[in-house]
This record gives sequence, structure tokens and C-alpha cells, in this order.
Amino acid sequence: MQSLKQHFQVPYSYEVFFTERLFAPENRVFADFVQNFGNPSFRKKILFVLDKGITDIQTDLTAEIVHYFQKHSPADLAPEILVLPGGEVCKNDPRFYEEVIRALDEHGIDRHSFVACIGGGAFLDMAGYAAAISHRGVKFIRIPTTVLSQNDSGVGVKNSVNYLGKKNFLGTFAPPVAVFNDYSFLESLGERDWRSGIAEAVKVSLIKDLRFFTWLESTADAMNQRDKSVMIEQIYRCASLHMQHIASGDPFELGSARPLDFGHWAAHKLEYLSDFKIRHGEAVAIGIALDSVYSHLIGHLTKEDVDRIIELLKKLGFAIFHPALAENDKINLTNGLNEFREHLGGQLTITLLEKVGKGVEVHEMDFDLIKKSVDYLEQIA
Repeated sequence: MQSLKQHFQVPYSYEVFFTERLFAPENRVFADFVQNFGNPSFRKKILFVLDKGITDIQTDLTAEIVHYFQKHSPADLAPEILVLPGGEVCKNDPRFYEEVIRALDEHGIDRHSFVACIGGGAFLDMAGYAAAISHRGVKFIRIPTTVLSQNDSGVGVKNSVNYLGKKNFLGTFAPPVAVFNDYSFLESLGERDWRSGIAEAVKVSLIKDLRFFTWLESTADAMNQRDKSVMIEQIYRCASLHMQHIASGDPFELGSARPLDFGHWAAHKLEYLSDFKIRHGEAVAIGIALDSVYSHLIGHLTKEDVDRIIELLKKLGFAIFHPALAENDKINLTNGLNEFREHLGGQLTITLLEKVGKGVEVHEMDFDLIKKSVDYLEQIA
């Protein structure tokens, strides 16, 4: 018997830029990055893919991009700026990522060129998936426009679409070449989208950083009042914690654990059960509440800690219960756990809380205690 063993490492590096008015003529951050990236002997092309939810509000955005490239000319701007629906609908219908692939092909976007995507987390997921499977990987630039995508999904390494009724069933691990968090996009968010992303900050603080959780408690009122400076600090600290975890842990999820998905196993199922009427962050808040109560029932968290967590979620304006949780709960929640395990492979691994600021992994869940947790949330909601 003969064998050959291959081993190599591929370093990944990308920068997250924090700025405002990214395409203002005087802001050279984007132009300098594109111009200086990679081999200077190649004249690069760039295709923009825009979330319709953004262009409906910022009606001059496409004109601003064209004017910016006319002024700075860091790359050849594709003549088409592609505008597609955002939100979870773009991940549920293959026509949308196929349309991105069509534009990539039609405009000759090769592996020395860029796709720049402006939109919310679901839209970035969809366009990133299209870029990753085209030419085995076209350079992808993320420009997140929501709180959730700026502090969590937009700074990570995953791209995906939904398939066979399962969230993120098709996807890739393909890091972006850069992320540009433009805080000016936050000004156009409605109340639900402004609030929704803060759930991811609560999540990462609960499993990683007690001081951040305490800070969130102290600034909840300011964020509710749309204090932009406080929201900017929240996004920066949340993005930093997510990036630190990705770099120090298992970025391509070769194991069966995904600590950053605390509160997500139920949230993913709840999104489907509500036909995506619930925002991702809203579902995560309910998932956090559920798993916090469960952590108490198995003897980890004190009652005072659970009350503290739920009080913060309520203070931020989140619901902590949805009727879909209690409908056929045994079937729905069993399916949710099975789909979560299947998505990761191997044994079931769920992150719960050992205490506020520290997560702990478990490999089984007691359905009677899950039901008690659901009932408890229904009673106090």
C-alpha cells in the first residue's frame, strides 16, 4: 500500500474599516484599498451589488458610486450596478444568486477583480455565496448596512443561502478581502433593524465578556434613543469580539462546536416557523432568553442572572417569547436541534451559560426542561 500525505497552510488576512460617508468624494478609504490591493500591474474591475432596501431609501447611492469612481478611478467600474431584493427572501430563492453570477460572467469579473456588496446580513450572505462559487472565488468586499451585519455577520468568514427548507444549507467559508463599516447607513434604519442587531452584542457579551454585558446594561437607554455614538462603540466592540473568536478558535468549523451561535439553535427554527416575519436578531433574543432559562434549570445560572439577562433584553425592546415556540413544541424544537447538529456534523454541541460572561458546551438537551423553559418565557412575557 502506498500513500501520499499533503499538508499546507493558507494564511488569511482582511481588514475591517470603520468610516462614514464611504463614497463621499473626499473619502479616499475605499479607493485607496482597491487601488493598492494585489498586483498593481493588473487593471482591476469591480461590480457593485446593492440591496434594494438601501437604494429605496438612499435613492442617490448608485449615482454617488459612479461619481466616486469617476473622480478616483481605482478600478474599472462595471457598467451595471445590480440591485436586488434584500432580506431573507434573497436567500430563499436561487434566482437571486444566479443573477449575481450572470452579472459576474457578463461583465468579465475574474479572480483579479472585485464584487462589492452593499446591504444587510442576508444580502451579504447571498452575494458572497455567488462570488465564492464563481471562478472558485472572486474577491469579495462587504459593505454592511445594518447593526447586525456590521457587528457580526459582515465581519465573519461565512456565506450561504437557504435550501430544502433549511437555513444556510448551501454555503462556503470564504473570507472577504475587506469590510467597510459605514456608520452613515445606520441613519436610515427603522426601529426594528436598529434594535435587532444588538441581540448579537448581548450574545457575545454573555459568552465572552462580562464587562461588555455590564456596559450594554448601562447604555441600553441611549441605544433605544438612537444615540449614534453609543451604537458606534457597541458595533466596534462587538465586531472586535467576534473577530477575536474567529481567529483564535475554529474559523472554518472543522469541529462540532460553534460557541458564537449561543441562542441560535432555536432562533434558526423560529425564523422558519414565523415565515421569516421575525428578524434574525429578534429570533436570537428569544433564543438567548430560552437558553438562559435552560442554563438556570440545569443548575448553571442563578435566578438573579436569568432575571438580569431577561431584563436587559426587555429594556432593549425585545420580545422574549413567540407563540410559534409553543406550537407543536416537541416536534419543532426536536427538529431544530437535529438540524443544528446536522449542520455542524458530529455530535450535538450547544453553547449554554456557565455564568454571565462565560459560555459552556453541552452535548445533550433535556426536552422536558426545554418545555419548562418555553413555558416560563410564556408566563413572564
